[in-house]
Amino acid sequence: MRVALIIVFVIHGVIHLFGFLKAFGLSEFNAITQPISKVYGLLWLLTFVLFAVTVFLLSIQSSYWWVIGIVGVILSQLLILNYWSDAKFGTIINLIVLVLIFLLYSTGSFKKMVTDETVKMFENSNTLENTILSEHMISDLPAIIQKWLLNNGAIGKALVYNVYLEQDLQMLMKPEQKEWNKAKARQYFTIEPPAFNWSVNLKMNPFLAVVGRDKFENGHGEMMIKLLSFFSIVDAKSNEKVNQATLQRYLAEIVWFPSFALSPYISWEAIDDYSAKATMEYNGTVGSGEFHFEENGDFKKFVAMRYKDAVDVLPTEWTVTATKTEERNGIKIPVESKAEWKLAKGNWTWLKLKITDIRYNIGEMPKVLN
Repeated sequence: MRVALIIVFVIHGVIHLFGFLKAFGLSEFNAITQPISKVYGLLWLLTFVLFAVTVFLLSIQSSYWWVIGIVGVILSQLLILNYWSDAKFGTIINLIVLVLIFLLYSTGSFKKMVTDETVKMFENSNTLENTILSEHMISDLPAIIQKWLLNNGAIGKALVYNVYLEQDLQMLMKPEQKEWNKAKARQYFTIEPPAFNWSVNLKMNPFLAVVGRDKFENGHGEMMIKLLSFFSIVDAKSNEKVNQATLQRYLAEIVWFPSFALSPYISWEAIDDYSAKATMEYNGTVGSGEFHFEENGDFKKFVAMRYKDAVDVLPTEWTVTATKTEERNGIKIPVESKAEWKLAKGNWTWLKLKITDIRYNIGEMPKVLN
């Protein structure tokens, strides 16, 4: 979108430059049949300069590009009104420019919000450098959790204190939807304190994009979905249900950083030889779920009673199932998974995800966010 807007600004600016050249007799500009005075010629030149400055600020990703761009569009439209009979079709270009400015500004604002939140989350986290996970440290955990940690390769490696990952997603926004929407997401976790920030960019069609951001921080959760980065579709603020749902999501996703199983915020209870219940409590928010494993100790699925929406009266059974396990950074984790809700009409598999990149204990955040 940035490139498209730059191209439109360049073309629109060159047209205004010809208005200046005509006013000073430097070039013909047959699109405008009326004479252009030198005073108005300078205004045509000023509009060109404003558009040129906007292109420059866009190219260096300055925060103020949109201000200069809107001023240029306003001046352009005033000139069009003055030469309406010849220049009226320029109004269409100005409207297109305004729409593109709005969309790009909204997208930039959303990205900045996510970036600022994530930077703050990282700044408030602690590191656990040089702490190696040993068999002795896991001796009090249920036998199946010990087997999982021994099997996945976490023993003998440094405890994870932050995580960055990227995902390719397929999503069904409604149970009756037939065709999957593709999306890309990025997620950041901190371990002490436990927090995450997840942002997603989903293409509904070539013209409509949806962005979303879920976060869990200080024991509180938020869920947000915006059409075109501006119009709110979902805006679930912190309340008891949202807090618990986001905590349960955090709990389910510790399979990507297994050393968190030792966290003092989690209490474990053995269910049988292949499953254990985890209850996580942090800053007044409590949630639980069951971890199920294969015979060899590979993670199989996570099951929890979880609120699907902030308005739900009762929680719904939510299951995350591993569909492919691979070794990443020396640790076996589920790299492909699916999530489903158990509804009255049957199970709704609404999400399929694939981890395309995962990094542990990063020194600084990657600069580009969804």
